[in-house]
This record gives sequence, structure tokens and C-alpha cells, in this order.
Amino acid sequence: MQNSAGENNVQHLIEVRGIGKDYVEGDSTVQAIKQMDLFIDDGEFVSIMGQSGSGKSTLLSILGGLNHPTRGMILLDSLDIYKLTSEQRADLRSEYIGVIFQSFQLIPYLTVLENVKLPLAITGKKAKEQDKMARDVLARVGLANKADRLPDQLSGGEQERVAIARAIVNKPPILLADEPTGNLDSKTADEIMQLLKELNREGQTIIMVTHNPEACKHSSRTIHVKDGSCYTN
Repeated sequence: MQNSAGENNVQHLIEVRGIGKDYVEGDSTVQAIKQMDLFIDDGEFVSIMGQSGSGKSTLLSILGGLNHPTRGMILLDSLDIYKLTSEQRADLRSEYIGVIFQSFQLIPYLTVLENVKLPLAITGKKAKEQDKMARDVLARVGLANKADRLPDQLSGGEQERVAIARAIVNKPPILLADEPTGNLDSKTADEIMQLLKELNREGQTIIMVTHNPEACKHSSRTIHVKDGSCYTN
């Protein structure tokens, strides 16, 4: 298995070329990512596995266009996303990338339906169409009857499903998931993984950060991250 981006001149959906990320803390510099080179192909389900502090969540945020690397480049369909303006990058994210955050990040005073509709606010779609898209995706994740509930009226697994519904309501080709089963019991975690696998079978490229070897078993390939570097198996 090749483990460097762009080897053999094959064009990949995502290429990570020599990225690094440094944070300045007082008088010292911390290298969250030393150097990483990797690729992800269209339709893959890739796990990024590593211990807490290994750099995996930093890598995911960089892949999602949310965290400018200190060095190196990220190519999405050959487009260097960090050479775009912040507005262009925001447009790219809204069209191509859905994100499932580790702590759900649902807005507590909005209903389930309103939370799921948030990514549609900048699409220019009419309110009626936004409503239908959100209800359709809630039905897809098994929450059609919870549309008018508030997040704190749901279980952890249900909140995770809302977070997934919000991430996929725009039908983005790429889905980034940060520890999607980290706060769930094993049965609920398995249900969430089955849902992600189903989305992947339908064509979505999924990149999942996890520290759980069991979750990795559901993906087609695992990228291991350790001490700010990575390797693939």
C-alpha cells in the first residue's frame, strides 16, 4: 500500500503534502503535527487512529478547511484549499464537507429540526424546501418523530444522530467525523457505525478520527497518528 500523497502520479480526492502545525505557547513552540503525507480516495472510509494528543483531531480540522497548517498543503480535487480566501474556503466547506463534531455541538435552544436546517441557511433554498430536506434526513437517521424536541430531551445516541443528520443534510461528498462513538455505549456506538457504513456504501467519502480499535474495524483503511506523524496500513 502506498503511503505518500500523489505517488505514481495518481490523482486522489484528497492529498496531504508535507503538512505541519505549530502552536506557540509562551516562549515555546509545540508541534501538534510534525510532518504528514497521505492521500484519501473518493468513496473510501478511512479511520485516523491515535491516542489523545497525537495530532489526529488537528489533522481532521486541517482536512476540513478549519485550521490553517503552518506548512504544507491540502489538495481537494487538486485544489489547494488554503490558497483560497476565507470566504471561498467557507463556500467550499458548505458544498463539499460535512462535519460531525465530537461533542455534538447542537444549539440547545433550537429544536432538532432547526439544528439540522442550519447548514441550509446559506444555500438560498426556499424555507419549504429546507424544511423538507431536514425532515427527510431526520427520517433517514430514525428521528422523524423527534423533530420538535430540544437537544436536552434526547439521549446521547439520538443527539449523535442529529449531528449526523445536520452534517449530511446538504449531501456533501465528504464527511468528517471526530470520535463519533466516543460518548456512546457499545450498542449505540455500533448502530452509529452501521449508519456511517451505509452512507459510505451510498458513495460518501468518510474520514473518521477515533482512539477505538473496534471502530476502526468498520473502515476500509486506517491511518495511524503518533507524535505528530502518521503511517498507513
